[in-house]
Amino acid sequence: MEGSRIENLIRAEKSLRLSLEKSKSVGLALERAGPRLAEIRQRLPSLGSAVRPIRAERDALAAVGGHINRAVGPAAAVLKVFDAVHGLEKSLLSDPRSDIAGYLSVLKRLQEALRFLGDNCGLAIQWLEDIVEYLEDNSVADQVYLANLKKELKNLRESQHGELDGGLLDAALCKLEDEFRLLLTENSVPLPMSVAAAGDDLACIAPSPLPVSVVHKLQAILGRLIANDRLDRCVGIYVEVRSSNVRASLQALNLDYLEISVSEFNDVQSIEGYIAQWGKHLEFAVKHLFEAEYKLCNDVFERIGLDVWMGCFSQIAAQAGILAFLQFGKTVTESKKDPIKLLKLLDIFASLSKLRLDFNRLFGGAPCVEIQNLTRDLIKRVIDGAAEIFWELFVQVELQRPNPPPVDGNVPRLVSFITDYCNKLLGEDYKPILTQVLIIHRSWKRQSFQERVLVTEILNIVKAVEQNVETWIKAYDDPILSHFFAMNNHWHLCKHLKGTKLGELLGDSWLREHEQYKDYYSTIFLRDSWGKLPGHLSREGLILFSGGRATARDLVKKRLKKFNEVFDEMYTKQSSWIMPERDLREKTCQLIVQAVVPVYRSYMQNYGPLVEQDASSTKYAKYTVQKLEEMLLCLYRPRPVRHGSLRSPTFSAKYGNGVPDLRRTASAVV
Repeated sequence: MEGSRIENLIRAEKSLRLSLEKSKSVGLALERAGPRLAEIRQRLPSLGSAVRPIRAERDALAAVGGHINRAVGPAAAVLKVFDAVHGLEKSLLSDPRSDIAGYLSVLKRLQEALRFLGDNCGLAIQWLEDIVEYLEDNSVADQVYLANLKKELKNLRESQHGELDGGLLDAALCKLEDEFRLLLTENSVPLPMSVAAAGDDLACIAPSPLPVSVVHKLQAILGRLIANDRLDRCVGIYVEVRSSNVRASLQALNLDYLEISVSEFNDVQSIEGYIAQWGKHLEFAVKHLFEAEYKLCNDVFERIGLDVWMGCFSQIAAQAGILAFLQFGKTVTESKKDPIKLLKLLDIFASLSKLRLDFNRLFGGAPCVEIQNLTRDLIKRVIDGAAEIFWELFVQVELQRPNPPPVDGNVPRLVSFITDYCNKLLGEDYKPILTQVLIIHRSWKRQSFQERVLVTEILNIVKAVEQNVETWIKAYDDPILSHFFAMNNHWHLCKHLKGTKLGELLGDSWLREHEQYKDYYSTIFLRDSWGKLPGHLSREGLILFSGGRATARDLVKKRLKKFNEVFDEMYTKQSSWIMPERDLREKTCQLIVQAVVPVYRSYMQNYGPLVEQDASSTKYAKYTVQKLEEMLLCLYRPRPVRHGSLRSPTFSAKYGNGVPDLRRTASAVV
């Protein structure tokens, strides 16, 4: 019994201890719940306000539930897509360079999501508006509460017409544009100077300047940007980068001369070197640079359409410098007319003709209409200008005839220029081009043209020069100078036309005739001038004279004095005369020496001692034999820089007096 009581006490003790522990836990729980109950007590008024707008009967609320569920479903789907859009933000704001394909894939998902939002956001709003209208019609909610709902839905409807992605798509597209520019910039390298200077390699066609992998990336980026109406911006970037690259390649050629204006040079010859460079530089630009750009535009934009890539290429060509090349050609055509200009116009025509097929292929599309018009205008100006100058040459030569001949008996620059000039026109370099130009010019006037017409016109020009020479021979008051001039010019015509195309056309008999005229006038010149000088050293009266040594000395003095006077006068006059052909000059001087020096030597050997011992001997024995010979051999030498070739820089400053200036009716021959 006693043992069971003890067990009961133990159990009661345990129960009591457990109750105490529970009481303690409850106390702690109540202590913690106090603040929460206070918070709930504070929130009850606001919860009451929130529930207050929906105070309706149980049946009415049950009917509203179905309508709300149907509206909340689409709204929840829209919200889910919104969440997905924001989930793409990190990827789309990162650098697309590391994985362009992945970036484009994410961007495609964004656009699909935005299309879903665009299609469904308005529908969800409409359903929510229907629910508000139902609540209002059935007086289920408070009117103030419904008014607030309407206001929020109105704001939401207005905002759906803006950026549903918060500008994420626009930012992603801008990053794609930046990548498009970066790909172009990093892979656009100017052509090395070693290639630009390789004049012998101008005929080669440059390959596409971008790797295939880069082209594929550009095409992929273009596809996405074009789908978002950014084609014009892509073309603008492409044109900016590639035209800048072409300009950088051309800068190595030093093309500052393309900007020269008509007012900056006196005549075509002063920029003759630039015109020669122009043809080479234009060929290089077309075959190396624009050819490559044409191919690259096709590679990058071919999927978009012909008009797009041709328009893109047209802008690159225009901005890179093709218009400057054409403008320089136009500037040359606007310069003053002169024969040298004809050759330069033919050079320009030859360059354009050589590139005709390339121009038609590269710039033949509708977007290149400006380049086409400028090219056609330049060709017309070149052909009209060249034909006009050529057909005026004969008249201009005739207009020189009334002018006085050279005072130094030299070959007039007109004569030397025309002989060389006509040979150039008949040479292999210019005759085919000039023939083509004249054929085209005549065809514009619906007139036929035969090659013989060209030859006949050139022969007429030479014959007009002949007539000028004959007229000038007769124009001298001094017959000796007239013979000297005739000898000079007949030999020039013979020598410089013999063995040439023009000489072949004129014939051997024509050349022999001029050579004979040269010999004829040479004989007369020597006879009537230097040939008379030995006659003043007569020995008459000296051999048979018996009047004594003094009388003989007086005769020798008198004759030497006369010889010196005549020699000095003749030498002074003729020392300013010019004989430009060295062979004729040396032969003429030798003939003069042969006519004068032996007689003088013999005379001085025999009679010089009579005067050498006289106090005034130097007055009579004025020249030694050696000195006399040296003086005669130095006659008729051209003065330094008196004449220049057609390519001499100094010639441009002189030909206004000797080469016809086609702006004037006449000019001086000398």
